[in-house]
Amino acid sequence: MHVVLLEPEIPQNAGNVSRTCVLTNSELHLIKPLGFSLQDRYLKRAGLDYWQELSLTVHQSWESFLEQQKNQPGRFLFFSTQGKRYYTEVQYQENDFLIFGSETTGLPANLLLYYCHRVYRVPMVEHIKRSLNLGNTVAVVLYEALRQQKFPDLS
Repeated sequence: MHVVLLEPEIPQNAGNVSRTCVLTNSELHLIKPLGFSLQDRYLKRAGLDYWQELSLTVHQSWESFLEQQKNQPGRFLFFSTQGKRYYTEVQYQENDFLIFGSETTGLPANLLLYYCHRVYRVPMVEHIKRSLNLGNTVAVVLYEALRQQKFPDLS
């Protein structure tokens, strides 16, 4: 599986996601601009000693990410509070790209519009204006995808 963070802002969240990726044998893609340095102590602390095991690709922009992935297998699936369907409605495949937006702005409106048929949500109560933490959202979605595939290469 591929986890994609588009313009993440908080180092602790990226560190948490990186740890989840290592422990699930998933590749992490970070798309700039980043709200932190990859040398950030909070990022490293949240990822603990897993950094050397992480399969990480940093992309300069969304456009460069698209260019690098155009010949790769796998679908782009987007996760946002703006999604109309639940993340559990997807039949996940091993090379899917699970794409998440930044902590404060989420996914850009142009992506949500262009890929509207591939935008999903994690259900939450409506009256709270804040959403689930990015690291938690990634874990919920990624583990559902892996569960559907019978946890390949995990014990």
